[in-house]
Amino acid sequence: MWSALGAIYVIWGSTYLAIRVMVRDIPPLLGAGVRFVIAGLLLLAILRVRRGRGAVAVSRRSLLSAALIGLLLAAGGNGLVTLAEEHVPSALAALLVATVPLWVILLRRFAGGERIGTATLVSVGVGFCGVALLLLPGSRPTGVTIGGMAIVIAAAVSWACGSFASPRMDLPRDPLVSTGWQLTIGGAVLLIVGFVAGEAGRVHPAHTSADAWLALAYLIVVGSLIGYSAYSWLLQHVALSRVATYAYVNPVVAVLLGWWLLDEQLRPATIAAAIVIVGSVAVTVRPRTDAAALEPAPVVAATRAPSSR
Repeated sequence: MWSALGAIYVIWGSTYLAIRVMVRDIPPLLGAGVRFVIAGLLLLAILRVRRGRGAVAVSRRSLLSAALIGLLLAAGGNGLVTLAEEHVPSALAALLVATVPLWVILLRRFAGGERIGTATLVSVGVGFCGVALLLLPGSRPTGVTIGGMAIVIAAAVSWACGSFASPRMDLPRDPLVSTGWQLTIGGAVLLIVGFVAGEAGRVHPAHTSADAWLALAYLIVVGSLIGYSAYSWLLQHVALSRVATYAYVNPVVAVLLGWWLLDEQLRPATIAAAIVIVGSVAVTVRPRTDAAALEPAPVVAATRAPSSR
């Protein structure tokens, strides 16, 4: 259990840093597209070999559902984060993405009509105050624009929408099969958008650093395949209240790694906002452990395991 928890703590916290390194030399949309298409196809191929030819077959309705969730999670969530990290430090991106559970609470309340406790709504409001603190002039690291941060917030909203919609869709029953299709379709969309946006002209393999290639390989193998496998195992063997701790550990790991390895600025306002946001998320996810509030941050497009419904 602790090995799997440690894996998602470190792996999903470190993917923000890996993305930041990758986009230095690899165009963001094409890089994210390659990451998810390769990870998705590898996952589907492994399942087909281990379980038989029909293991990855799904109905047209389930495939369309997986496509929609893949668009919201892999393309909208992860893709926008990757795009933003060309200009937004990994630590700052992780803090903004950490608000996903807060957005999910709002969707459950206003789109789903669920009754949410007053204390939970107050904690959500406090968390968004932390976001506002990050947006204030003088609080942001040098060179970071409101536009770049808005893209990360849009990514968090997209991921929250995918998390909210997931249990309401007719997804493939096997979570690994569903994830494989989501990754593949979401990645394909990112590749198409990247080519349309002209990113192909920015691809120069001969001038791409070894660090960028290693970061991409890390995101494919460690961030997607190993990270999700650990998460899937945890959902089936460990109480959701314990699995939920990733939601406020990941941003802390990302902030520390960005400061340590990339010399990212940690201003007093950033530290204060981190405390407010992480504390708010901790309070929000603890009282209620349903899967809607526990979806992983935008690191791998995951769907719920049956045990989490």
